[in-house]
Order: sequence, then structure tokens, then C-alpha cells
Amino acid sequence: MFETAITFLGGTAFRLVFGSVMDWFKAKQDHQHELEMQRLQSELESSRHTRDMERIQMQSALNVKEIQVVGDVAEQKLMADAFLEAVKATGTKTGVAVVDAWNASIRPAGATFSLAVWIGSVLAAYFAADAALVASGTVLTDFDRSLISAFLGVFVGDRIHTKGRL
Repeated sequence: MFETAITFLGGTAFRLVFGSVMDWFKAKQDHQHELEMQRLQSELESSRHTRDMERIQMQSALNVKEIQVVGDVAEQKLMADAFLEAVKATGTKTGVAVVDAWNASIRPAGATFSLAVWIGSVLAAYFAADAALVASGTVLTDFDRSLISAFLGVFVGDRIHTKGRL
């Protein structure tokens, strides 16, 4: 009988201890699973936040570029309009004969001189003995090129305007 009581208590105690150990083990697994789920959720939210920030930055950059392009186009249009007005103003008669004669002769003279300098530059480069000068193809500086371009632009622009093509 003593053995029966020990067997009964041993079986009950064993089930009680085993059940408690199993409950503790299951709770530990549940806790680890919950922590892993929270870590994964945090990583997902972090990557979503990074993608959203990249998208916002890209949209912002595109909008800034669009604004810059619109501004550049407006600036170029204003510069073209200002050049057109300047060309139109070069043909306006002042009423003073000397000034009108000077204005009528300076543009063709400047354009002719510019063309002569350019042709001279090309010929000098062609006939030059200096290999570097021949390789560069020209003896004009950037300032010379800009000045020649301005003279020719105003002269040609005035000619176009005078003939009524603008």
C-alpha cells in the first residue's frame, strides 16, 4: 500500500512538475517568438521609412530640377527678348546727323573687321610654323571670339530686323 501511495503521488507529482516545466518552456518559446516578430516588424518599418524618405527626396529633387528648368527657360527668353530690343534700338534714328551716320557705319565696319580678324586668324593658324598653333587651329582668345560674335550678332540681327523678318 505504501508503494501504491508513492506511485500515485509520484505519478501526480511528476505530471504536475512535468506540466509546469512544459508550460514554462512554452511560455519561453512564445516570448522568443513575440520578440522575433517585433524585431522583424521594426525592420520592415525601418525599410519602409527609408524607401519613403528616398521617394520624398527624389520627388523634391525632381521638383527643384523642374523649377530650375522653368527658371532657366524664362531667363533665356528674357535675354533673347532683351537682345531683340537692343537690336531694334540700334536702328532707331536719333535725329542728330552725326550720331545717325556713326550708328549706320559702326555696325557694318565692326562686322567687317570681325570677319577680317577671324579670316586672318584661320590663315595665320594654317600658315604658322608653330606646331602648337597649328594644332589649336586658331590664334583667337575667348574674348576675341566673344567680341566677334557680338559684332556679327548685332549686325546680322539688325539686317534681319531691317528687312522685316522679325
